Amino acid sequence: MSLASAKMNFMDEDASSGSGDDANVVDGNKHQPGIPSNSGRRKRSRKATGDAIVDAMLEIAAASKMRANAIVKSEDRFSISKCIKVLDEMLGIDQQIYFLALDLFENANARETFISLKNTSAEMDDFDLELDELELTAAAAGYHYYSSITKQPCHSLSPSKGCGFMAEVLNGHGVVFQEMFRMDKNVFHKLCDILRQRGMLRDTAGVMIEEQLGIFLNIIGHNERNRVIQERFHHSGETISRHFNNVLKAVKSLSREFLLTPNPSTPPEILGNNRFYPYFQDCIGVIGGMHIPAQVPAKDQSRFRNKKGVLSQNVLAACTLDLQFIFIYPGWEGSAAGSRVLRAVLDDPHQNFPHIPEDKYFLVDTGYANMKGFIAPFEGVRYHIHEYRGANQLPRNARELFNHRHSSLSNVIRRSFHVLKTRFPILKVAPQYAFHTQRDIVIAACVLHNYIRRECKNDWLFSSMEGMTVDEPPDVDEHTDIGLVSSVQDQVAFSMRESISAEMWNHFMNGWDQW
Repeated sequence: MSLASAKMNFMDEDASSGSGDDANVVDGNKHQPGIPSNSGRRKRSRKATGDAIVDAMLEIAAASKMRANAIVKSEDRFSISKCIKVLDEMLGIDQQIYFLALDLFENANARETFISLKNTSAEMDDFDLELDELELTAAAAGYHYYSSITKQPCHSLSPSKGCGFMAEVLNGHGVVFQEMFRMDKNVFHKLCDILRQRGMLRDTAGVMIEEQLGIFLNIIGHNERNRVIQERFHHSGETISRHFNNVLKAVKSLSREFLLTPNPSTPPEILGNNRFYPYFQDCIGVIGGMHIPAQVPAKDQSRFRNKKGVLSQNVLAACTLDLQFIFIYPGWEGSAAGSRVLRAVLDDPHQNFPHIPEDKYFLVDTGYANMKGFIAPFEGVRYHIHEYRGANQLPRNARELFNHRHSSLSNVIRRSFHVLKTRFPILKVAPQYAFHTQRDIVIAACVLHNYIRRECKNDWLFSSMEGMTVDEPPDVDEHTDIGLVSSVQDQVAFSMRESISAEMWNHFMNGWDQW
């Protein structure tokens, strides 16, 4: 066969429609129309089948593409950002309804309902049916709220069961409740009532005030990360963060009420103890400092590194002899001396340090200066309780006796710190929050500490401190700023300290065997 005839045969085969109506050329042999050969029929059958498969695949691909586009458009139409945008465009939205709607938008079906309702209301003008968008929002949020509170609680203490976890802790054993929320049930419910009645917090579509407070206490009481709380309470990270910050702000706002004003009368802890009365009858409280680990930017780390080499915030605190905080001032650099922090507070009237009545004073430890209103131990004399143990436990002079009793009485500030950190372990580590939030957490923890002490005198953590001494090295620098001492020496304060120590030693030397 020549090249020309082979080329013609190839072209004729390609041009054939396979219908049997045209002449076919196969292997150079011509056949009459209408009388196709067996091999020709087989080739046409295979080609037709292949074309059909290709067409079907193209149709499937096109359908899949259309479906994917439709899903993307649908998801975009009912996205959270789209819903919030629509909500923001509404006029006259009450703030409470607004936040109810935000919680509603966590539910995909609810988002679709919200957008659909809005579109439906716009299409009903022909029927003279006017549906106000605010009412639609309230109705949808109310339905979602009703659905959330009618869910059946789970029957095991499983963090993955969402609000069922909260329900079971509330209805479960008191010990479990204490462990999870760091306070007794009755104290918890009373605090919820305070926050609700004063409008400091409000129930949202999916999260009651009890659960909001539970989320907050779980975080600071166990130093849990947002992701863990998401799994435990079955809420989004944004919801957890929002309620944490709302509760933090609300509890902090109670500080003026729950941080006590010092009582000028002699505390019963002194009146009922011959070791302290009448010597410290004018003492109204104790001042001390503690270091809380902190997360700060790299540019600030040198200032916040304390003498132990740890990044921390220096917290100045004053407390009563009943383990309640009078004043709290967090946020100072870890490298700052305690005496410097105290002086800065006293020089700044905006810090609202409590007024010290005439002739009254706070006890301060060796890191602070002895001055009017503040009685420090004698310098250069053993002071801490552990230094009075063993063979040389008895005081050898008036100053040692004074320092020992001063240390025993002022140990109340360390016990207060111990209870505070035990109840809220987030204060033992550097939490992953902005520094202003770290400061606020310290204040809120102290407010809750006082609230629990006031409402539950037999609280298990406070009870564990009865008759106990926390013999730990102080967090603050024990070396007083000499320049500060020389500039603020007050002869009245020095004379008072000498008078107290002399009277104390005189009674001790004249036959009193308890020291």
